[in-house]
Amino acid sequence: MDAILGNPLARRAWNLALVGLMLFFLCNVVAVIAVVVVNSLGTRWFEGWLPEGITGRWYGNAWAEFQLGSVLLVTAQVAAAVVALSLLVGVPAAYAMARLRFPGKGLVLLLFLLPLLVPPVTYGIPLATVLYQVGLGGTIWGVILANLVPAAPFVVLVMTPFVEQVDTRLEDAARVFGAGTATIFRRILLPLLLPGMLSAGLLVLMRTLSMFELTFLTAGADSQTLVVALYYAVFAAGVRAPQSTDAMAVVYMATTLIWLLLALRFVDPTQMVGRVKAQRG
Repeated sequence: MDAILGNPLARRAWNLALVGLMLFFLCNVVAVIAVVVVNSLGTRWFEGWLPEGITGRWYGNAWAEFQLGSVLLVTAQVAAAVVALSLLVGVPAAYAMARLRFPGKGLVLLLFLLPLLVPPVTYGIPLATVLYQVGLGGTIWGVILANLVPAAPFVVLVMTPFVEQVDTRLEDAARVFGAGTATIFRRILLPLLLPGMLSAGLLVLMRTLSMFELTFLTAGADSQTLVVALYYAVFAAGVRAPQSTDAMAVVYMATTLIWLLLALRFVDPTQMVGRVKAQRG
């Protein structure tokens, strides 16, 4: 392989093949999204490249038929609660993992990573069973707790490199001058960790918006997030206009895209791999 790529013509052909493959993939993705968007705005579309007319009434129908106002409110409540609770739990845990040295630390880290490595449906079914047994299944708090299981370890994974980049001499100097733990956290650690917390919060928000399995298993009629409501709109019994369903899909895509752009604006990939570089160095 190295001998083939050592040839300039072969390397150029290989690069062109990779670019062509990526362009083909992107064109398929864009085409699928374009079909959904156009259909959500079309009146009738039986033949031809475009529908016979353009209208926005399907969005109004979707808002009324699928109760999008209530669904969006529940989605915002679940996402905000998961982000807040995961940061509240994950940041102190990340600080402990970055600063403390204790036997079995690798095992503890593995336990943190398990909810991220294992498919959600694997532990989602027994988790939903427990939540229903204690009376939290089908409620918004059950949905929040279920989404918190992978969200908190994700915050630990993201925040640990940020904590490791904070010089411990800053904390030692503050203690020499009489600062307590709360003061050190509030005046020193919090400002330095704020970019990492913002990054982790935005990423957790995106994961919560797109988390289907855990939400589907624990949500009730009044605690569905947007992604679960979209699933029911497509596969539930009854006859529905496909344009209304596509309008709901466009709302979901737009919501996710907005937060994705915000996450890419604030997340610094170099911070995510800082620990790996430090270990290699």
